[in-house]
Amino acid sequence: MKPDRFQNILKLRHLKTPGYLPEDEHNYGKIRTSSMFFLFNLILPVLMVVFLSCKTKDDPEKGINYTKSEPDVAGNLTIDNYVRDIVNHPAFKGFGELLLPLDNNSGYYDTRLSEIGSLMPYHSHVDPDIVIGSLNHMIDEVNAGKTIFYNFYTDEQKRQDPGKRHTGLFFFRGSPGAPFAIVCPGGGFSYVGSLHEGFPLALGICKKGYNAFVIRYRIGSEQKATENLAAAIAYIFRNADSLEAGTGDYSVWGGSAGARMAGNIALSGVSAYGGGNIPKPATAIIAYTGQSTYSGEFSPAFIIVAANDGIANARTVEKRVENLRNAGAEVEFHKYQTAGHGFGLGTGTDAEGWLDLAVLFWQKHINN
Repeated sequence: MKPDRFQNILKLRHLKTPGYLPEDEHNYGKIRTSSMFFLFNLILPVLMVVFLSCKTKDDPEKGINYTKSEPDVAGNLTIDNYVRDIVNHPAFKGFGELLLPLDNNSGYYDTRLSEIGSLMPYHSHVDPDIVIGSLNHMIDEVNAGKTIFYNFYTDEQKRQDPGKRHTGLFFFRGSPGAPFAIVCPGGGFSYVGSLHEGFPLALGICKKGYNAFVIRYRIGSEQKATENLAAAIAYIFRNADSLEAGTGDYSVWGGSAGARMAGNIALSGVSAYGGGNIPKPATAIIAYTGQSTYSGEFSPAFIIVAANDGIANARTVEKRVENLRNAGAEVEFHKYQTAGHGFGLGTGTDAEGWLDLAVLFWQKHINN
């Protein structure tokens, strides 16, 4: 501050403070402190107004609204959070939207996580605590310095085909070098139900020591979604050393529409969908799909369905199991009674525990 301006302020202060003697050099330090305090009192309300009126701008390119609640980087989610808190969470920066079912989920941003099942109409028995538990696992991994999301298409490939921007792999680490599973959530190719049918399964698999990936594929086409799966498998094979994922005896997992993707690879292989010369999966875990394709070269399959499934007819599934077995393929089949369609882990239903059985089936086909 210039000396003349300081003196002017002192004069103003003198007018309001009886007994103030600006000429008293002995009190100059007190005068300066008192005057600066006066200035601070004048400026503070202005600063507070400016601060409270400031908002972080939205990022339209990423479709993220940053003007609402934004958890700390170390903060875990609860059922009292909102869908927007998933998208905005710093741990998910750059890919938060891909955790959710649609390409644009802004219409659901104000939905509480306690109602997360409303985002996935083809799925049943969605447990918010299980969904949040798998998301918090990913948050904890990021806070521990680990990478959880990988693009399996390059930027150039995404420029050439904008639909590929809505793809990626979420990684749930198991033991270094252990075989990997790749999980394909369902959603009728109209959405991707990773929250219920992807992340919780992958978390269960990685807790058993295996590496697990959840694919976010493009919606709208079984063909393109399967091509995405082939590209993702090829990416894992190319980057197996850095990912510390074993490529021998890998497995593909899918529910409903995702099971169609897994079934396509188990039937025809990765190369048939543009993924290159990669072996077929050691096992295919196929949950509640009406897909009926089969051959004697089909990967060993673990197949499940519920008798009361209103989307995937249990009799169609049973017929496929019969055809696979007659063709010479190995199948382990489980039919539950009341779990319905899209039951995920099946927690709280008669299908609960099926994932443990599926892992045991996979282990039988892992070449130790």
